[in-house]
Amino acid sequence: MLILKRIIHSTIWGGPKISKLAGVEGDNIGHLYSLYCREGISNEILNGEWRGKCLNDVFPLFKNEFGLGHFEFFPLTLALTEAHQNLSIQVHPNDKAASELEHKARGKRESWYFIDAPTSGTIINGCTCSDLPQKKMMIEQERFMEMADTLAVEQGDYVFVEPGTLHAITAGSLVYEIEEGSDFTYRFYDYDRTDSQGNKRELHTAKADAALDINLKSVSRKYDGTTEIKEKTYSTKLIKNTETYTNESLGIECFTLVNGHLTCDGIDVPQGATVMLWPGETLDTCNVDLAFVSKIMKDSL
Repeated sequence: MLILKRIIHSTIWGGPKISKLAGVEGDNIGHLYSLYCREGISNEILNGEWRGKCLNDVFPLFKNEFGLGHFEFFPLTLALTEAHQNLSIQVHPNDKAASELEHKARGKRESWYFIDAPTSGTIINGCTCSDLPQKKMMIEQERFMEMADTLAVEQGDYVFVEPGTLHAITAGSLVYEIEEGSDFTYRFYDYDRTDSQGNKRELHTAKADAALDINLKSVSRKYDGTTEIKEKTYSTKLIKNTETYTNESLGIECFTLVNGHLTCDGIDVPQGATVMLWPGETLDTCNVDLAFVSKIMKDSL
């Protein structure tokens, strides 16, 4: 097993919820990355023979064992994400768009489980455009708020965002977030916000336009953890009120603690952290109230 050190990511739209939940410092935390494996940034490993190394550095040593050899980086990103303010109105590329726009093989898929629902009761999801000429007109006139449709969500809802979908989580949301594929986000609109130096964040209108599919819209569904949710490339299951967990699959499972207490390999695992479990490995836990287990789907490899 690999116990991963959390990565704190402050953002212009982040808030104080994660710091209170996970016991970290900061009032504007947007992401608490429990698993992040990209060039230049990755979780430190806290236990075992690879202690002190980054996941990014050791992934090549075991990826072929689990059929992950064609991935440059471990393909899942896991995080607690808080929107103290609305996130930018954005879109992620699908595989075709990622190839054409970035010369990368994979687009970006993501899911959210709403630990706290948005204050408004809705997130941005999908387009109001009826056809491509209307989309073109709205983009040219920068009518992005009018172009953005909404989706009602409640605490305990799960939402999968197909690449190409216009989307954004909104103020008040606290989610467990799963991302797979590339790391590309194209922003249409960011509410004209400025950073501490007075600079607006970069927009990517042309790429966002190319990646957008006006026909895509997500659905929200209540998820109580009785079944495993399987998407095309990854799956997740909710774990509640448990004292032990064993990886009974043939691949690596990523156990993310949200609420409760967990000790493994002699280390007290903090809330918001992930433990990567090899097949057959067991966590001895104490009073885990809420956790998630995510993994790559073997059929997608």
